[in-house]
Amino acid sequence: MSSTFGKIFSVTTWGESHGPAVGAVLDGCPAGLPITEEMIQAELNRRRPGQGKVTTARNEKDQVKILSGVFEGKTTGTPISFVVFNEDQHSNDYAEIAKWYRPGHADLCYDLKYGFRDYRGGGRSSARETIGRVAAGAVAKAFLKTVAGTEFLSWVASVGNVDCPSLDLNALTLDQIEASPVRCPNEEASAKMEAAILDAKSNGDSIGGTVSLYVKNVPASLGEPVFDRLDALLAQAMLSIPACKGFEIGSGFAAARMHGSEHNDEIYFDGTAYRTRTNNAGGSLGGISNGEPIYCRMAFKPTATISQLQKTAGRGQENGELAAKGRHDPCVAVRAPVIVESMAALVLADLYLQQKRNCLE
Repeated sequence: MSSTFGKIFSVTTWGESHGPAVGAVLDGCPAGLPITEEMIQAELNRRRPGQGKVTTARNEKDQVKILSGVFEGKTTGTPISFVVFNEDQHSNDYAEIAKWYRPGHADLCYDLKYGFRDYRGGGRSSARETIGRVAAGAVAKAFLKTVAGTEFLSWVASVGNVDCPSLDLNALTLDQIEASPVRCPNEEASAKMEAAILDAKSNGDSIGGTVSLYVKNVPASLGEPVFDRLDALLAQAMLSIPACKGFEIGSGFAAARMHGSEHNDEIYFDGTAYRTRTNNAGGSLGGISNGEPIYCRMAFKPTATISQLQKTAGRGQENGELAAKGRHDPCVAVRAPVIVESMAALVLADLYLQQKRNCLE
């Protein structure tokens, strides 16, 4: 099983949703970076369950402990190990799933691949695995902030048919995003999204959504063509997040409806650096960052586990019906922004170190 991401700045996640704990080991972080458990906890608090009516009722504190790699508040250059203990598992809720495959979930594919699976909460296919990503991503964010002033913002751009209007991205703040119960910084759209999620929840159903990412102060020259292009690695990172089914950068699929005269971003020199007047490229050209902000959008499917009765098949090759039990997010997009930011930070931190390796200056 592939559980490691990155080449120099690399993270390996471990643990299962209903096991004793989940966590990660981060390798390749340079020594001397100020890191505290409080910094990492602040990020984990943004993805933890039980945040309100629109998230799962599973009540986990997600309290992180750093086991290695940090001494006197600074990284030592050795592997950094994080652990978060699971405290509120209801494994009995999943007794029926030991026999029946949940439609839309990874149950069937894990069984077909391994011939055995941890059915409690989905095991490694559970979004609880992303705790390790967020912990490592917090370190990646701190590293990029220190070396380049890079900043990450992610928000819910749509839920079902409700869209967030265009935003002034240069004025957008984390506080505005986090003030919304669904992490949409537009008050009117936020209220409609919340209503759509609660309606799905009341019907034993779930609903999908999209998440946007905006990264400011991205160093130019990041990306390793041809296969480790910046946009290719970002796509891999985002599509590795549970329930993420789509990725686009810059103008994305809209580019297919444009002429080159519309899509090409005009280049100019502002006296200190090369800039573009528009950003249809989304910050990446030829798989290399051009110094403009990275702008991406990700599509998240509706949560697979719902309480409505659905037709399915069982491990014994029999056909039947299942109304799944357990506590699940009615819209996974709501807790996704910090995970999206973390994966982007891991990509950029790794590429930054690769670029330093490639160049004498």
